[in-house]
Amino acid sequence: MQGFLDHIVLNVEDDEIMIGFYTKVLMLSAERLEDYYAGNAPFPSVRINHDTVIDLFPKKLWEQKQSAGKSFSNLNHFCLALTKKDWEDLHGRLRDHKIAISEGPVQRWGAGG
Repeated sequence: MQGFLDHIVLNVEDDEIMIGFYTKVLMLSAERLEDYYAGNAPFPSVRINHDTVIDLFPKKLWEQKQSAGKSFSNLNHFCLALTKKDWEDLHGRLRDHKIAISEGPVQRWGAGG
């Protein structure tokens, strides 16, 4: 069987902060953002590529189903593979936004090897 990742869902404490991070720092395109703000979509998404989006579930969608905290049990991590140039550009944006990098860059095993 051959497949691809369609989407990943992140439960977010503060949707505005996360929308800003994914669109302004990671430079991903927002999907359904106007519909979300108008109350016509239950959550916004950001597009990684043609095949894959990240759904950002606001607290109202998950707060009754699991306890809030600094981390959520439904996700350990996810990885975005970047070209060296894209990484360097992202690193600069992270620095500009005063977002610390706790580790890396490092080589990891993943779908790309």
